[in-house]
Amino acid sequence: MRIHVVDAFTDRPFAGNPAGVCLLPAGEWPDDTWMRQVAAELNHSETAFALPLAGDAEADWAIRWFTPVVEATLCGHATLATAHALRTERGILGTVRFGSRHHGVLVTHTDEAGGVTLDFPAAPGAEVPAPKGLAEALTVEPESTRHTGPLGDLLAVLPDEAAVRTLAPRLEEVAALTLREDIRGIVVTAPADQAGGEYDFVSRFFAPARGIPEDPVTGSAHTALAPYWSARLGRDRLVGLQVSARTGLVRTALHGDRVHLTGSAVTVLDGTLHV
Repeated sequence: MRIHVVDAFTDRPFAGNPAGVCLLPAGEWPDDTWMRQVAAELNHSETAFALPLAGDAEADWAIRWFTPVVEATLCGHATLATAHALRTERGILGTVRFGSRHHGVLVTHTDEAGGVTLDFPAAPGAEVPAPKGLAEALTVEPESTRHTGPLGDLLAVLPDEAAVRTLAPRLEEVAALTLREDIRGIVVTAPADQAGGEYDFVSRFFAPARGIPEDPVTGSAHTALAPYWSARLGRDRLVGLQVSARTGLVRTALHGDRVHLTGSAVTVLDGTLHV
């Protein structure tokens, strides 16, 4: 079967967030252990497995995501990468509906130029007290913290862009905190230094307990970042820059209880999986 490595939320190779994409033949899901082994072999933050659904009224493909350690409940960049792979390998443009286990049907739309828009549920969350040890784990005191509800992340708002860019968290402490608090990971964010520039806010994402010390570009986290920054900045359409070493741009648009996330992707590896 075909397997790809796709850099998502970027228009150039070796930037954005690399994802494995495995387009499975029709039939039953492979064994979970096998999918975890494939994800560990590729060793990217997530690998997506897409299974074609014949005659399903709600979805065209089923999708699941695995980190090198565990199965993920939602992954934006690997979903974008899968839509990109369907365009490049199968010539599938327009709307594709992916059935997920935890978040219902996720819709993607791919245009002829290769841009992909994800239609995901918004995760506005609510402000909560900072968990014990958060400032020590992050090595900075957040201005405020929010829990993102079903998404399962903690959103920590920092004072400025420089605080996000220079952050050097203690990853072992971050891992212990996320396990203790039963959260997926920690998103740190701040407003862009320059109002009206190329992007409106910055972020980074850490989930070391799930095998992701730092995620290069986290689409799913923007389902929480978009409603937070849209409310704070007073605009429904924004651009987020994830300031990891690879960086990546995510264009966000609020539509009621949904968030549209738009980005580009580049295939960097296209091969055959022999096992």
